[in-house]
Amino acid sequence: MTVARLVLLLCLAFLVCSCSSAAQTPVPVYLQAAGSTSWLPLITELAAAYHERYPYVFIETAGGDSALGEQMVAAGQVDLGLVSRPQEALPSTLRTTVVARDAIAVIVHPTNPITSATLMQVRGLFSGRLNDWQQLGGASLAVQVISREDGSGTRTTFERMAMQGMRVTPMALVMPSSRAVVERVGSDAQAVGYVSMGYLDARVKALEVEGMPPTPANASSGAYVLTRELALLTPATVSPEAGAFLDFVLGPAGQAIVAQHYGQVR
Repeated sequence: MTVARLVLLLCLAFLVCSCSSAAQTPVPVYLQAAGSTSWLPLITELAAAYHERYPYVFIETAGGDSALGEQMVAAGQVDLGLVSRPQEALPSTLRTTVVARDAIAVIVHPTNPITSATLMQVRGLFSGRLNDWQQLGGASLAVQVISREDGSGTRTTFERMAMQGMRVTPMALVMPSSRAVVERVGSDAQAVGYVSMGYLDARVKALEVEGMPPTPANASSGAYVLTRELALLTPATVSPEAGAFLDFVLGPAGQAIVAQHYGQVR
């Protein structure tokens, strides 16, 4: 075989391999998710892990609230709705997939000496009936209640589970997101608020409620009394791309990520 012929064959082989490789390059996939701000820390981690495994899949996330997430999925504006409240009367065109169990933590400033409260005391604080921390054994300071806006899944669930029909005081300061609640409580020694356990950090202190701290293990078992489900809302007929992401989230790799800050469902 002549050198020229050998070079020609090698060039042809290279071209065939290159064409084959190009043909197998995946087409970029874009998924959009929006809704509850309680979901944002978790969906960000899940999306990053999924993109690392499948670099051609990009998941764009946006906040808002659970109501917005439901509306946007129903309108076909996003692939995944981030919801953190019970979905009791969904139309048949939508489907709910529970991904994690979240504890709604009752938070105070780290300097507040109070470490625990009963559910009745929590109702008293947020209704305004207990309006001085001295009534719970703390310093003589007025209680400043921090709540969430209408449409918030955290607010809906907290009112149903903790308040049990009693209204949150109209004197409460209303915050637009979970992050804003943490920032406000972390800067005010008189404040008390409620937030998804995924937002807990050193700026605030989470109270034990009925003797139980809001931990992933207690959320997973339901031992913590203010435990709710985090779910992804999709069209009833899920696209293959969104379905593959749901499989990942519910699989061992996805649930290992969930377990870092929330209660597992599998």
